[in-house]
Amino acid sequence: MQRTIIATMNLINTLVKNEDTPENAIIEAITAAVSEQRLPAGTKLGEQALSDLFKCNRANVRRALSTLATMHVVQLQPNRGAFISTPTPKEAGDVFAARRTIERTLALSVIKNATDQDSANMRAMIEDEAVARAAGDTPAELRLSRAFHMHLATIAGNQVLEKFLSELTLRTTLIIGLYNNAGSSNCAEDEHLGIVQAIEAKDENRLVMLLDEHLSHLESSLDFAHATQPFSTLAEQLIIKNNQ
Repeated sequence: MQRTIIATMNLINTLVKNEDTPENAIIEAITAAVSEQRLPAGTKLGEQALSDLFKCNRANVRRALSTLATMHVVQLQPNRGAFISTPTPKEAGDVFAARRTIERTLALSVIKNATDQDSANMRAMIEDEAVARAAGDTPAELRLSRAFHMHLATIAGNQVLEKFLSELTLRTTLIIGLYNNAGSSNCAEDEHLGIVQAIEAKDENRLVMLLDEHLSHLESSLDFAHATQPFSTLAEQLIIKNNQ
């Protein structure tokens, strides 16, 4: 436990040093932890605990939590505090519907803009994701899967839709962590590879079809009768895997 706390504090010190404000450091740490399912839905985010971890005052913490609430990553409950959002089954369906709409739109620009280097980068992500999956490194697998989809948005060059997709992919991670027994990204290697191959072939119809099938596969893996519970301490959950 002592080793975990020391490693966590080293991480927090690095984040605070690298960010302009404590608020940004808190936002960065929490979104990173959510994207790797280290902070599951329903986890309580105590103001004092975050203030102590990030060596800042509670006003900084409140501002960070307020920003995270606008991103739908955090829920602020009167008289109870802040919690990592717990999407309902209806919200889960809405998130996937929104992702389909946005990723279909982005696909059209990806086809036009993608370079050979973009293709090489995505293939490298797929290889790294396969290595993480084989090693049972779920946080890395989740991080790489999200990075793959966000790279598509970057290629498309629409910063507004990229911002929306960034929020939606975080919410997807929360949904999968809450309602999927497997606890992984469920992004099959061949599905991502097929998407890259469609981009390389400039096959717009196939790209849209594969993205739809991919998101449908993720959504079909959800079991709304199953819901995980928060675990461990906030300090342990915020720690990055390579510090463990």
